[in-house]
Amino acid sequence: MKSIFVNSIRWNRSLVDGPGVRTVVFLQGCDLHCEGCQNPSTWEIGAGTEMSVEELTDTLQSNVLNKKITISGGEPLVQKDALLELLPLLDEFDIALYTGHSLEEVPQGILEHLTYIKTGRFQADKKTTTIPFVGSTNQEFRRLRKA
Repeated sequence: MKSIFVNSIRWNRSLVDGPGVRTVVFLQGCDLHCEGCQNPSTWEIGAGTEMSVEELTDTLQSNVLNKKITISGGEPLVQKDALLELLPLLDEFDIALYTGHSLEEVPQGILEHLTYIKTGRFQADKKTTTIPFVGSTNQEFRRLRKA
């Protein structure tokens, strides 16, 4: 099993990271470093807690009672190989992925396990607090499949 680096997990408390009450898994590591980022502590991959994919899977399956998670960061695609291993193990979950990359840059093996995706880099000059589930108006939040 691969390792995955986790910054933190916000348990069953978020209403702003996708539809419903969600647990947010903040992965460590970022290759984008957007100006105005709300999570610069996630940029350095080595600063996170290293877990096996199996350990993170077990933790989420045991603690996320409503099966709704959002994977954020940092930039989750920095750890795309670990995500390709993790996501099939969580197929009973409603999963949203927050990435600063474009939809075309997300591997199909990741997309096929997601319910929602937020794409696009955060742009401080386009910051919004009125469009649900995004931080700037250039970003898109879309449903990929039924929950």
